[in-house]
Amino acid sequence: MQANENFSGTGASREITQAGAICYRQGEGGVVEILLIGSRRNGRWGIPKGHIDEGETSGVAAKRESFEEAGVIGRIDQAIFGFFAYVKDSAPHRYHVTVHLIEVVEIALEYPERGTRKQSWFPLPIAAREASQPGLRALLMEFGSSHGVPFGA
Repeated sequence: MQANENFSGTGASREITQAGAICYRQGEGGVVEILLIGSRRNGRWGIPKGHIDEGETSGVAAKRESFEEAGVIGRIDQAIFGFFAYVKDSAPHRYHVTVHLIEVVEIALEYPERGTRKQSWFPLPIAAREASQPGLRALLMEFGSSHGVPFGA
């Protein structure tokens, strides 16, 4: 069992706390790009995220998960950017994700989950459209608005 799992109700369902990161960079021509990774279960696009170890802050966990899942090396904003919740098709649990921002400096050549997930950089408006969780899409749009990124029809 993970340190920050919170149980609620009497059934098998539980509330699980996670940390994640919106990993971004300035692409060609100053375009803001977002790194999305594919779920190992279904390939849907999302951000690096996962459990928070006992004694870790959400920022430390988000940075660790970003490296483990995508090889991200960068500058993390320790301030919480936002939150979203989701459920997995294969589990009755509800996951609550605390999201931080990481400005990506580089992607490591070797990292724990290399080769187990697809990953791709997307211009921010496309990332907001491709992200599988509605709450994450809303956070990406909020990030875009705060960075002056227009979202067309």
